[in-house]
Amino acid sequence: MEVVAIERRGNAKFDDVKDLVSGARGRKVYELGDPDYGIWTAGIVVGLIRDIPTCEALLRRLEKEVEDVVGQLKGFVQVPSKL
Repeated sequence: MEVVAIERRGNAKFDDVKDLVSGARGRKVYELGDPDYGIWTAGIVVGLIRDIPTCEALLRRLEKEVEDVVGQLKGFVQVPSKL
């Protein structure tokens, strides 16, 4: 917000915002857990987020998905017959 405000005033130079965008404050965002402290990044994977489940719900979902995949793979595995 500070960078945007500085840029909107017009005639902004990099020196005017360099302390705000250098990355030092961005690291603190993660250390402090305060997303308003500085600029932080998020990759395009953010667009894939559809919900924010509890840890328990997420682990149960992952467990079920793994079981489903393993179940599908059973058809590809051949167990050698005993001699």
